[in-house]
Parts: sequence; C-alpha cells; structure tokens
Amino acid sequence: MNNTTIPKIKAGFLGQTMVVLDTDKKRKLVSNLFFQNLFLDAIGYFPNAKHHNRSRKNGISEYILLYCLAGEGWIKCNGKTIQLTPNTGFIIPKNTGHKYGSSVKEAWSIYWVHFEGDYAQTFYERFSASSDGAVKIAFDESRITLLNEIIKLLESDFTDEKVELIHFKLITLLSSLSYSNTLNSAIDDKISLSILYMKAHLSGILSIEQLANEACYSISRYSELFKQKTGYSPIQFFIRLKIQKACEYLYFTNLNIKEICKEVGFDDPYYFSRMFKKQIGVSPSDYRKKKKD
Repeated sequence: MNNTTIPKIKAGFLGQTMVVLDTDKKRKLVSNLFFQNLFLDAIGYFPNAKHHNRSRKNGISEYILLYCLAGEGWIKCNGKTIQLTPNTGFIIPKNTGHKYGSSVKEAWSIYWVHFEGDYAQTFYERFSASSDGAVKIAFDESRITLLNEIIKLLESDFTDEKVELIHFKLITLLSSLSYSNTLNSAIDDKISLSILYMKAHLSGILSIEQLANEACYSISRYSELFKQKTGYSPIQFFIRLKIQKACEYLYFTNLNIKEICKEVGFDDPYYFSRMFKKQIGVSPSDYRKKKKD
C-alpha cells in the first residue's frame, strides 16, 4: 500500500480489531483474478476510539471506507469537511489527500476498510452518487456480522477458496452500501408499483389503459417510462410475468396445461403455447418433461 500508515496508537483501543495485508501476502495474491477484481488491503474496528486521527497528504492507492456506528468524527477531503455521526459512512477516493479524526467529546466507533481492484471505482461512484457528504447507512446486524467474518478470514492462512470467499463477502458488503438507495426507492417508484400490480393480477387480463390509469399517467407517458425501466412494453412485460409464473406451475405442480392457462389468464391454450415457446424456447409440455428428466 502506498503511503499507508499503521494506526499510531500507543495502547490501542479496548476491543479493537485490525488486519493489514503484508507485502508477502499481497505478492502471492497479485496474480489472482479475484484479488485483481476487488480485494481488501486492510480492515479494522476501533470502538470508542478517543483521539483517533489520520493525516495523509497524498492519500493512498486504495479507497477508504469509514463506517461510523456510534459517536462522532470528521473527515477533511477535497476542500470539504464531512461530519460522521452514528449510522453514516464515507468513502475517501484513492490518491486523494485527506485527514480524519474522532470527536473529542463523543469518540466514534468505526469500521474502516481499505479496498482496491477493477471494481473499486464503480462501488465508490455508486456509494457516493447520492451525496457528496456523509451517506446514511441503515443499521443492519447482518452487515456487522459480515464485516467480522471478513476480518476472521483475513486473519487465517489464505487458500484459493478463502480468497474467493473474501472477495464475494466484500462485494456483498459494498453492494449493501452502494445500492441501498436503489433498493429502498424501488417500492416508491410508480413503475415498480405497477409491476407489483401486474403480479397481483396474473390470472386476469389487463389493458394498457388500465395500467396507465393505475399508475396515474397518460398511456404514452406510462409506456415510455415503463420501457425505460424494463426494456419492454407494459403488455410484453405482463405476458413475460405470466409465462414465468406458468414455469413455476409446470415445475412445482401437477396441473395440466389447460388448468395452468386459467391460472395465468390465457383463454386459448394454443396461444399460450406459442407465447411460452417464444419466451422459453420449448413448448410447455417439453419444459415439464425436461425438468423431470
């Protein structure tokens, strides 16, 4: 790691955990594809870290995630001062000078992660897209468990399987942080609500007029937004949902084709079979047979 300094702590923090990859370990991992895509260089947890602070004039070659669980602290980066409070986080971009430290009055408890690789820039951009300051992070106990699992794996000897597992756990962690707004806002999105409405009415027949009215849009605007989000027209998408549901019936039940047609809102079994084969590539009967072979 360029310019990376081991935390200057005289006695450490009670309950702290820290793992930093040494040069020998990194040298052994550098040719590993998983390491190249996304990996950690260092990770730690500092509880009630009174007087904790860092200053790196030129930054380091990795991205730095600071995730505050309790207390308060600050980060100075790119001419701005960012305040970290409980359940907030910030990623310091690589090769960027910065300073950060814990509040004197309310010492922070933080997880910190140094990461790099081909995927790192994308995660940084996704995480930072919603705010140029601290990002709110809804507390989730499973995320803490994940962080501790990564630390435990890094403390042990590396095997190919462990390297892969660390890589995927890091992706899971960063995804939970970087795409949380996408997941949370989807329920409030009118098109997403329209899709939920379709799923609740798979046994019926819905017209474009009904769907547009339900979403409170004109037909043209609704169709435009729907295709923008899904890549399909509303009716095409509704038929795809019906066919997907039909696959479940074929795989998990003993209903015959005519009965399945009724369940997914097709009056004509022949039309259903044509639509099924067009989407799945085989007829309904061949699909059922193939799944049972």
